[in-house]
Amino acid sequence: MSREQIVLTREELDLQQEYAQRVRQIYRDRLPRQPLACVTTFGCQQNEADSELIRGMLIDMGFGLTDDERRADLLIFNTCAIREHAEMRVFGNVGQTSHYKKENPDLVICVCGCMPQQPQVADKIKQSYPYVDIVFGTHALWQFPRLLYRRLTEKKRVFDISGDQQGRILEGIRPVRKEGPAAWLSIMYGCNNFCSYCIVPYVRGRERSRDPQVILRELKELVDEGYRDITLLGQNVNSYGLDREDYPDFAGLLELCNNVPGDFRIRFMTSHPKDATPRLFETMARCEKVCHAIHLPVQCGSDRVLREMNRRYDVKRYLELVDYARKCMPDLTITSDIIVGFPGETEEEFRETLELLERVRFDSLFTFIYSRREGTRAASMPDPVSRQEKQRWFDRLLQVQNRISREKNAEYVGRTVEVLVDGVSEDPDFDLTGRTRGFKLVHLRGGRELIGRTVEAEITRSSTVALFGKVKA
Repeated sequence: MSREQIVLTREELDLQQEYAQRVRQIYRDRLPRQPLACVTTFGCQQNEADSELIRGMLIDMGFGLTDDERRADLLIFNTCAIREHAEMRVFGNVGQTSHYKKENPDLVICVCGCMPQQPQVADKIKQSYPYVDIVFGTHALWQFPRLLYRRLTEKKRVFDISGDQQGRILEGIRPVRKEGPAAWLSIMYGCNNFCSYCIVPYVRGRERSRDPQVILRELKELVDEGYRDITLLGQNVNSYGLDREDYPDFAGLLELCNNVPGDFRIRFMTSHPKDATPRLFETMARCEKVCHAIHLPVQCGSDRVLREMNRRYDVKRYLELVDYARKCMPDLTITSDIIVGFPGETEEEFRETLELLERVRFDSLFTFIYSRREGTRAASMPDPVSRQEKQRWFDRLLQVQNRISREKNAEYVGRTVEVLVDGVSEDPDFDLTGRTRGFKLVHLRGGRELIGRTVEAEITRSSTVALFGKVKA
C-alpha cells in the first residue's frame, strides 16, 4: 500500500550545503592545510553505503580522506548494533581515541549509525566517553554538516538521536566510493519484519523504497564510471516496492536494472525467505546480468524456534524455495545466516539445524551465537542454556559447514570459470583476487593491469573459503 515518503527537499539540501560551506570556511581559517577525516565502518553493507554518503559530505566540507587515525582532524565511527560483540568492538576502538584527543585537543570525534540510535547507548557515550564530541543516529545522517558546524561554533558536545523515526530517503547526497570494480547501490531503507531477536527496525525505521527511476539513473552512472559488480542493497530487498502501489516489485526492478546497457554484474542482498517468490527466481534465471547467487538467511532448522523468532516461514517452505531456485538455476550459489542458541532452543532443535545444513548444502554461512539486544522481544525470553553449551553447538555447526564448504569448492577444481579481478591478494603465492559470478573468492597469478577486468580462470585447487587458479591465455 502506498504511503507518503519523506524525501530530502531542495530547501533541506541547500541548507545542508550551506552548513558544509560554513564548516569549510572554519577549517580554512583554523588550519594552514586541508583538514583530514578518517571514517571507520562497522557492520553490514548498508553501513558501508552510509559511510560512502558520509565521505561525500566530508568532501563537500573541504576534507581530505585518510585511513590514518593519528593524522586525522576528524574521526568518524559509523557503528553497528546487531550484536553485542560489534558494540564492544566499537567501544574498544573509541576508547583508544582518548590518547589522540590528549595529543590534539582540537580533534573532533564522532560516533554515529545504529548504536547511538539506541538511547541507552547514547547515554553510555555521554557518561563514559566525555571526549566524544558528536553523537547521532541513523535518522540524522543527512544533518552531519549542521551537527559538525554546531560543535565547531558552540564548543559543546552535540547529540542527535531523535530525528524522524519514519526515516528519510536520502536523495541528493553524492556518495564517495572506494576504488575498485565493485559498488553498493541502496534500493530501500528500513525493515518491517520485527524478528524477535533483531534491533534493526528500531534503529533504521520502517521500510521505504527508493524511486525506481532514481535507482536506474544511479545504476547507469555507476556503469559509466566503470563499476562492474553492483550490489543492490536493502535490509530485505524482496520487500522492495511493497510500500508503493506505483513501484514495481523487486523482480520487476531486477528486470529494469538488467536492461541498463553495459558490461556489468548485478547482485543483491539481503533476501528474506518469507518474501522470496518463484517469480524472483525465474527473473534471476532469465536476466543475463543478474548473478546466480543469493543470500537467503534461514537462521534455524527448527519450526518452533522459527516461530519464536517471528520469521514467518517454516523449514518445509524454505526447502521448497531452495529446490525451486536450484531448478531454475542449477549453478546457483546459496549462502545463509544461522543463529545458534536462541532463547529456549534445545539440543534436539539444534540438531535439526545440522540436518538442514546437510539437506541444503550451503556454499557458506554467516554464523552467530545469539546476542541479546535490549528492546527486542527475545531479550525477555527465558534462556536456560549456558554460554559454554552454546559455544559447543557453535563449534559443531562450524565443523559441519566447513566440511560442506570444502566439498562444494572442490567441485570447481579442473573447471574454467569467469572471474572479475577486484584486487591484490594477501596470499604470498598469488598476486590477485577476484570473484566468480557466484561470488566465490578466487586467488590468481597475474599483473595488476587485470584489476577491473573479467578473465577466464582455470581452477587448480581449493580450500574451505577460496578457489585458486591461473588465468587462461
